[in-house]
Amino acid sequence: YMERPTEIHLAAAKRVLRYLQGSMSFGILYTRGSDCELEGWTDSDYACDVDDRKSTSRYVFMYGTGVVSWSSKKQAIVTLSTIEAKFVAATSCACQGVWLKNFGAT
Repeated sequence: YMERPTEIHLAAAKRVLRYLQGSMSFGILYTRGSDCELEGWTDSDYACDVDDRKSTSRYVFMYGTGVVSWSSKKQAIVTLSTIEAKFVAATSCACQGVWLKNFGAT
């Protein structure tokens, strides 16, 4: 789409920019408290794509009651079992968790 944008793409980009301009006063407030801890959850579905049999990894991280990071991506490899798909999802979740912990420590 970047090489040959059409009027449809321009209209979509303008819509996004109008939304961003209209929502500049919106925000998320994270307060520091004793009950605020970084928590993460992960899940996967095994071979859900009927075309290539790849699984999807999902995770979400919350700090207190606010979401700070999330992802849902098709796995790069074809896993051979449900547990392998969950292991791949847990690995990407753990990598993000380590990054978030290091980010919060600075």
